[in-house]
Amino acid sequence: MSRLFCFIIATLGVFPMIATAAEPAMDDQVRWWKGNLHTHSLWSDGDEFPEMIADWYRQRGYQFLALTDHNVLSEGMRWMSVTKIVARSDDGVVDRYRDRFGEHWVESRKNPDSGDQEIRLKPLDEFRHLLEERGRFIMIPAEEISDRSEGKPVHINATNLAEVIAPAGGATVREAMQNNLRIILEHEKAHGREVLPHINHPNFGWAMTAEDLAAVASERFFEVYNGHPGVNHLGDKDHPGIEQMWDQINAIRCGAAGIAPIMGLATDDSHEYHGKPGSRPGRGWVMVRSRFLTPEHLIQAMKRGDFYASSGVSLADVSFDESTRTLSVEIQAEIGARYRTDFIATLKDDSAEDGAADLHKIGVVVDSQEGASAKYQMTGNELYVRAVVTSDRPHVDPSFPDQLQQAWTQPVGWK
Repeated sequence: MSRLFCFIIATLGVFPMIATAAEPAMDDQVRWWKGNLHTHSLWSDGDEFPEMIADWYRQRGYQFLALTDHNVLSEGMRWMSVTKIVARSDDGVVDRYRDRFGEHWVESRKNPDSGDQEIRLKPLDEFRHLLEERGRFIMIPAEEISDRSEGKPVHINATNLAEVIAPAGGATVREAMQNNLRIILEHEKAHGREVLPHINHPNFGWAMTAEDLAAVASERFFEVYNGHPGVNHLGDKDHPGIEQMWDQINAIRCGAAGIAPIMGLATDDSHEYHGKPGSRPGRGWVMVRSRFLTPEHLIQAMKRGDFYASSGVSLADVSFDESTRTLSVEIQAEIGARYRTDFIATLKDDSAEDGAADLHKIGVVVDSQEGASAKYQMTGNELYVRAVVTSDRPHVDPSFPDQLQQAWTQPVGWK
């Protein structure tokens, strides 16, 4: 017995040392992570299998992806007829699916009632294990909560959900926004998890105004760029473009209202994955600065404003020095490309006692600099300042005419 006891003690002493030595240390260095938070699949109105979509992003250097199908999470048992799948995409869609994931992965059956040939859509919890890798790529459960009010679309993405959220409705667009956001925040609290809500494509269907988005104070995020060609990004003679709307919103928020500004995301809103016209992947993304690639750490960083939006320009660093009130941008420049950084601010109305914005100086360029780095020191007359970096290179897959590659930093200096 004494020999057995000694063997056990010796074994317990050695094995932990072996396991610890074999396991690499966690990389906890702060770095930028690339991701898309607006993506559609066959689970709603996309035209590709979800694991094929996730693999597309993973192979192209994205580190995180949220599938955001309309009013559904990719969970449970779902079968779809091959006829419908092919009608959305093309004749080779199922063959490519089999070629990528194998004959045994693709489940098919004959519908017992209609006799149609069907394929099972795999839920996220089933296919994510084929693609996720620690520190390299993760999937985040999400939903596009798709509501309507006053005949207009009210769409809000909720990232990192525990369960599906049904649209809440409302008598007005503003009320529908508020009701849906309240439910999302209640979900976050009830489940004890970080959830990121963001307003989608406010000019889609000309649904939302700057006043609407300024009034819903609980919303901190919206899409400053959405890659869908049909979202009216540039506005028209009766409606502002999205960037102009961004400054109108924050002129109200940071001025008389005295609340935090709304921050801007870039997303794909991808539906089409076969080269046809439409909302294709790879047009817009966010770069989030975090120590760890987990949903919680990414969302916490975004809530701090530690991220930027991009449609092609990469930043090495963006920082705001509170002591000197200086916004600095360092561009990860491509060889041969030229860059212009515009610092955009809304200026105060000196004659107003409530801190309101000067209505003639909303979203004005207060400085413009060429090169791979730029700095702007606030004068004290700005409600906030943000930077837009524009490359002279065209977007690789433009969603509107003459689109150039850009990056957008978040508003700072408003506190």
